[in-house]
Amino acid sequence: MPTLAVYIILGIDWAVIPVGVFAFVHALLQRADAFTAIDRLTKPAWLGITGGGTAALALFSFGDYTIMFWIAGLVAVLVYIVDVRPKLIEVQRGNRW
Repeated sequence: MPTLAVYIILGIDWAVIPVGVFAFVHALLQRADAFTAIDRLTKPAWLGITGGGTAALALFSFGDYTIMFWIAGLVAVLVYIVDVRPKLIEVQRGNRW
């Protein structure tokens, strides 16, 4: 019978996949010139990073020896969400004054 720890690990594994999908879809829906306007990598580069990160989150697990790849995927997706996404929103919204 699985222990509580197994259920927690499975919950973490499944909870981060929608985060990766969100990051990829958000990058997909943004204008390509917005990425260069914020002095970040290009849109295709971020699509590759977020897509690869999401694939790593889906293919590898938090609870076994593939955790290194899982963490790399999570870091890639979170960098987009925390650093790139707010700047994209700001540059596309424009000056509100």
